[in-house]
Amino acid sequence: MDFNVKRLAADAGTLFSRAVQFTEEKLGQAEKTELDAHLENLLCRAECTKQHTERILKQTEVLLQPNPNVRIEEFLYEKLEKKVPSRMNNHEILGQSMIDSGNEFGPGTAYGNALIKCGETEKQIGGAEREFIKSAAVNFLTPFRNFLEGDYKTFLKERKLLQVKRLDLDAAKTRLKKARVADARAVAEQDLKMSQSEFDRQAEITKLLLEGVSSTHAHHLRCLSDFVEAQTTYYAQSYHYMVDLQKQLGSFPSTFSSNNNQSSSCSGGASISVPTIPVSASMPSPSAGHGSSGFSELRSSSGSRKARVLYDYDAAGSSELSLLADEVIMVSSVPGMDSDWLMGERGNQKGKKHLRFHSTACLGDITAT
Repeated sequence: MDFNVKRLAADAGTLFSRAVQFTEEKLGQAEKTELDAHLENLLCRAECTKQHTERILKQTEVLLQPNPNVRIEEFLYEKLEKKVPSRMNNHEILGQSMIDSGNEFGPGTAYGNALIKCGETEKQIGGAEREFIKSAAVNFLTPFRNFLEGDYKTFLKERKLLQVKRLDLDAAKTRLKKARVADARAVAEQDLKMSQSEFDRQAEITKLLLEGVSSTHAHHLRCLSDFVEAQTTYYAQSYHYMVDLQKQLGSFPSTFSSNNNQSSSCSGGASISVPTIPVSASMPSPSAGHGSSGFSELRSSSGSRKARVLYDYDAAGSSELSLLADEVIMVSSVPGMDSDWLMGERGNQKGKKHLRFHSTACLGDITAT
């Protein structure tokens, strides 16, 4: 019992001397031992790594699950060590809604059948998204969390212990300065040597741990590569599913075809070279079919014909002719000109015009002159 009391008194005295030293340092009344520059840089690097890891982790979680309420729910389930209930994602919900609507309208109708096909594709994309989220959680989020909850907390623990040893060292230096009696100075010098030894030892331990941040960066780089690979696979699968769906929709009547390609192709603006399947290429269209026959006849003769402009077109160069929808111009075939081009004439204005036989065609309704 006597030993415990003495130990308690010694610990209380140590805590008191640390508090006094810390207070005097803040007030500028005591000297403070500075850490070497290399150790300071390692500490700053570890803190910077922690801050950016938290930021990346948070934004990745938002990307994988945009709904904040669902994120909170999943966090609570994780803390309670319970399995998160399975739920449909947005693609799967949309897909199921399309399938239900298609069955209601009738699978035998064009619209109903198209809805069912779109719904099935959306559910496939939803499944691919689920696999991507699972892979990202295991190979990307988990290592980042392990660093924040494991390695970085170890860094903090050793850094705090280093701070304690530094306070003990500076307190020992202060006692030595205040010692006047020879015996007191001898005791103070012995305490200073011991405090200096413990501080140096803790500084080396902390430095070795902090140098491991480089290994953490290398590990996170591998995790980042896994994340990019999983994201690439997800987008590639989604693109493949949509291309297959686009091909299937190409067999539907022209009244159900998309107008997006038609409106964008004749705008004359810059285009992005993304491979697509022209849906309406295989769709029969009265005007397109008639126009195709008229253009074929025109190229085999030396005459000219009238053509009605279907869509606005801005000339890409001085040799081309700008067009307005619904206006009627004269078109003719020029010997030696590429078969995909015709010469257009509006009054005194002339220019060549490119001809395409699908949804991007800008001329039609040809009649003989």
